[in-house]
Amino acid sequence: MKKLINAADQVEEQMIEGIRKAWPQYLKRVEGTDVLVRAAKKEGKVALVSGGGSGHEPAHAGYVGKGMLDAAVPGAVFTSPTPDQVYEAIQAVAGEEGVLLIIKNYTGDVMNFEMAADMARDEGIRVEQVIVDDDVAVDGSLYTVGRRGVAGTVFVHKIAGALAERGASLEEVKAVAEKVIANVRSMSMAISPCTVPAAGKPGFELGEEEMEIGIGIHGEPGTHREPMAGADEIVDKLLSKILADLDFDGREAALLINGCGGTPLMELFIVNNHVQDVLTERGIKVHKTLVGNYMTSLEMQGFSISLLKLDDEMKELLDDPADTPAYREV
Repeated sequence: MKKLINAADQVEEQMIEGIRKAWPQYLKRVEGTDVLVRAAKKEGKVALVSGGGSGHEPAHAGYVGKGMLDAAVPGAVFTSPTPDQVYEAIQAVAGEEGVLLIIKNYTGDVMNFEMAADMARDEGIRVEQVIVDDDVAVDGSLYTVGRRGVAGTVFVHKIAGALAERGASLEEVKAVAEKVIANVRSMSMAISPCTVPAAGKPGFELGEEEMEIGIGIHGEPGTHREPMAGADEIVDKLLSKILADLDFDGREAALLINGCGGTPLMELFIVNNHVQDVLTERGIKVHKTLVGNYMTSLEMQGFSISLLKLDDEMKELLDDPADTPAYREV
């Protein structure tokens, strides 16, 4: 294993401190915890908390700031944060308006966030939650019951965060988050795996002429392996699964071409080129396009496509201002 680290057991702590020192204008660390919150607490409005295992950067700390999250809770690499960590985040940002937890559908995340929510409710804090399950690749795996939550979660952060910033109620913010979840679909692939520092070896192996279709964000292998193909052919495979799962034809959509961490931007733009052509042919108008590393899997080479079917409300909220380290909308 060759990585730019000091020791495997120091990775998370040194990363969190590096994040804090890089973005002090956006966030600060809650003393004695791994929780990162807004540098200036949002007052009088619903707070949003999300998180998950480290290794997905810039998710989730990169989305802490105006118009998006109020707190991010990083666990160990590809490991859910503990209930106590999530509880500390809820306590740090909670006000009378309540807290919405945005949870990706992985068994550990769901269990630990729900336990933290119960702890907070016992203290009189209003807490609601939504579970993101945008991955169309699998329905049930070693890591989750039902579909996994992957890069489409970024759209949930943005749209629910925008409505919270406007001053909407907890029930209204939860409802719009659920609407995004119901209308976003994602599919991914990889041409090389990643290596968790504590494991010291790749999560799976691929031959020089092989690719993995339907991977998750925790370095787990996908649904099946195929011979390597050109970018356009790969796009067709992923998009066909997304478009078969939800009817986007003739609608406006938001598009995210998400890098897995080791994919050059040049290649992501080549992917985007064909995705846009296919969507145009289908009569799907792309209102907003995001291309880059938004929810990664360490150094994995690959990409995911996330497509969100928009209505007028989601479109407006997607365009609302946001100012975070990894997502800005002016």
